[in-house]
Amino acid sequence: MAASLSDLGLEPIHTGKVRELYALGEDRLLMVASDRISAFDVVMAEPIPDKGRVLTAMTAFWCAELGDAARGSLLSCDPEVIDEAVTGFAGLSDLHGRTMLVRRAEMLPLECIVRGFLAGQAWEEYREHGTIHHMAAPAGLTLASRLPEPIFTPSTKAEEGHDENIDIATAAGIVGDARLAEASSLCLRLFAAATERAAAAGLILADTKFELGVIDGHLVLCDEVVTPDSSRLWPADEVVEGETPPAFDKQPFRDWLSAQDWDRTPPPPSLPDEVVATTSARYVAAYERMTGRHLSDWYGGRP
Repeated sequence: MAASLSDLGLEPIHTGKVRELYALGEDRLLMVASDRISAFDVVMAEPIPDKGRVLTAMTAFWCAELGDAARGSLLSCDPEVIDEAVTGFAGLSDLHGRTMLVRRAEMLPLECIVRGFLAGQAWEEYREHGTIHHMAAPAGLTLASRLPEPIFTPSTKAEEGHDENIDIATAAGIVGDARLAEASSLCLRLFAAATERAAAAGLILADTKFELGVIDGHLVLCDEVVTPDSSRLWPADEVVEGETPPAFDKQPFRDWLSAQDWDRTPPPPSLPDEVVATTSARYVAAYERMTGRHLSDWYGGRP
């Protein structure tokens, strides 16, 4: 059996749908991204090869790219650096490239979503009610329409069950007017910078979810950043307004699930090998096209 963090005396303090968190003293954490994939808050039985490495590599890329716009909690993804904090980690090759050493933050109890195009739940709400996150929206939009300007659209962060899309007033009631204004301004700046970088790679960042926390009184960027799990990434030359765009995210996997006779409760249907392989390839393609780098060069790459 392969060695694990538990063999080094660490046990997870939190296990999510995709990640495990391990405490390193009072002020640092290890964040390990698995190859698990979820949809509709249900985790599939089949892992997606290289998914955890893609999420970690893209987060590291974006933390560097967006460093001028926001402080980040990420300290290092380098196995040798992590080994200095967790003796023996260098020998856990299965975790290399999937693990981040981060500063512990007091997380903002909101999902900080920025939308530049109309898609997903926002499109479903708009089609039915003409609103986006229960807020007034321009008339005449359709699926994949560019919004007049990017908008900050928060949601609740549910410990269990589904997050709930909320309006600005409700979000302010959760974190306070001043903190919400700071979070909104920061996320819109981050989105603008990420949109510009994505455009240079021939991609549209349709929307993304930022995770923010507080360290030493300052808002910082935490968790995953502009990954295929937290964002919609579209090839710019293939987007047709009114049609579902091809995507470098897990939406095609969601579409396959939606076509199945499944009530969105566990257990989920088994993923065919073709869906697993195609989804893995999309994750890798998202990283390589966005960054211009090869995933094989990231920590944990196969010789």
